[in-house]
Amino acid sequence: MSQFIYQKPFPLSEDNTEYRLISKDYVSTIEIDGRKILKVDPKGLELLAKEAMADVSFYLRPAHLQKLSNILADKEASDNDKFVAHTMLMNQVVSAEGELPTCQDTGTAIVVGKKGENVYTGANDPEFLSKGIFTTYNERNLRYSQVVPFSMFEEKNTGNNLPAQIDIYAEQGNKYEFLFMTKGGGSGNKTFLYQQTKSLLTEENLTKFVEAKIKDLGTSACPPYHLALVIGGTSAEATLATVKKASAGYLDNLPTEGNDGGQAYRDLVWEEKVLKICQESEIGAQFGGKYFVHDVRVIRMPRHAASCPVGLGVSCSADRNVKAKITEDGIFLEQLEKTPSKFVPERAPELAPAVDIDLDQPMEDVLKELTKYPIKTRLNLSGTLIVARDMAHAKIKEMIDSGAEMPEYLKNHPVYYAGPAKTPKGMASGSFGPTTAGRMDPYVGAFQSKGGSMIMVAKGNRSQQVTDACKEHGGFYVGSIGGPAAILAKTSIKSVEVVDFEELGMEAVRKIKVENFPAFIIVDDKGNDFFADMK
Repeated sequence: MSQFIYQKPFPLSEDNTEYRLISKDYVSTIEIDGRKILKVDPKGLELLAKEAMADVSFYLRPAHLQKLSNILADKEASDNDKFVAHTMLMNQVVSAEGELPTCQDTGTAIVVGKKGENVYTGANDPEFLSKGIFTTYNERNLRYSQVVPFSMFEEKNTGNNLPAQIDIYAEQGNKYEFLFMTKGGGSGNKTFLYQQTKSLLTEENLTKFVEAKIKDLGTSACPPYHLALVIGGTSAEATLATVKKASAGYLDNLPTEGNDGGQAYRDLVWEEKVLKICQESEIGAQFGGKYFVHDVRVIRMPRHAASCPVGLGVSCSADRNVKAKITEDGIFLEQLEKTPSKFVPERAPELAPAVDIDLDQPMEDVLKELTKYPIKTRLNLSGTLIVARDMAHAKIKEMIDSGAEMPEYLKNHPVYYAGPAKTPKGMASGSFGPTTAGRMDPYVGAFQSKGGSMIMVAKGNRSQQVTDACKEHGGFYVGSIGGPAAILAKTSIKSVEVVDFEELGMEAVRKIKVENFPAFIIVDDKGNDFFADMK
């Protein structure tokens, strides 16, 4: 018989996070049977969640901003890499003013808590954490994205971004630790589980697997990414939970080798190998180059002999993760960067000039202008866009199927796949970046056949059916930078008005006027697709 040894699954070394004090209120200690009990007034949980959700919506970690700045200093970075990195840094300067959140998709609120056995709240902790989340989403210029089902096919938006995902684990001691995250749909949808076998675990097979699966990520989740790859896991759900935490940097202090007890560990050799694969993919920071990812975390875990789950996921350019803790000394929140301008170089990168496109010409003339240029051409859009995404597309398709005409606004103007956050007072728009284009792929052929959606503006790669439709009908897919929603709202979007389906809230059809709106030709009218042409 083997000897019993308990191994903590994730033995993290000392936390070196810089924290700021939120409050010394709401905490006290008492002695019971020689044990020091930390008493936490549940209102302290509410305060912490409120502050955490506010900070993570408007500020990022300095380490993340430094990685963006490093791109601008790298001579091997492509012009596209540098253009995206500089735009994201400028976006954060705008967001840090506290009015326009980093991304228009202000995400699902996620809380991971580790509660010491000697912590007493006397309450239902998720209820008070949810109340703090509720308050921030109602008081700040954030977006409500949570929909609840009444039947299999009937849903409605909750109007407050609840429910949140709250997972609390038991620990030893008298400390309460947290990871707060807001996970947007784009990066959330790029979490993959692959049920593999022992045969994967060779140098050759794992390399081929990673090379193939990296392409599944695409750019719709707004790279450069923090990428997490988890090999193994005692269950599928354990694998995916580890992916999420690793992508948030939460497991950075794991050991770097395995042991007889089955501790999870970081494989630094494979982190470098996967990083190189990502760089050599030439996908880059959305439109070609070296910086598809900032960094990679590869976590190796124990597994059942008959199973080898593999998880892959990312944290996107809106790297919205913040740690927190409650101790005898008070309530603390990780210090995020309040002055991101320090990471912006004095001079913007010198790039070839963009092609100016006047969107207020007749659609036929705009198409004649776009057909002059190859894919990857950088554009500068000015004029009118129609904003429509999932629900609006579904309603328009229902109209067409019932015999109604294609709305004129979809024939006369390019369509921008997006949905805004709340509009601050005195501004034309709330944060208003593009959403994932692929979700609208099934509509493109039908709409273009009736003269609509001839120019589409969004983020991420498209399916072959979109390329085929554009070639057949003379259309274009123009990629906008995923991520910089705040700076687009402040500098590019000049007016917004609802023109159809007002009842859909943020998914209503809108007409917006834009100036100097950056974009790239991704799919043209000749059957060329930038992403399909990648290695």
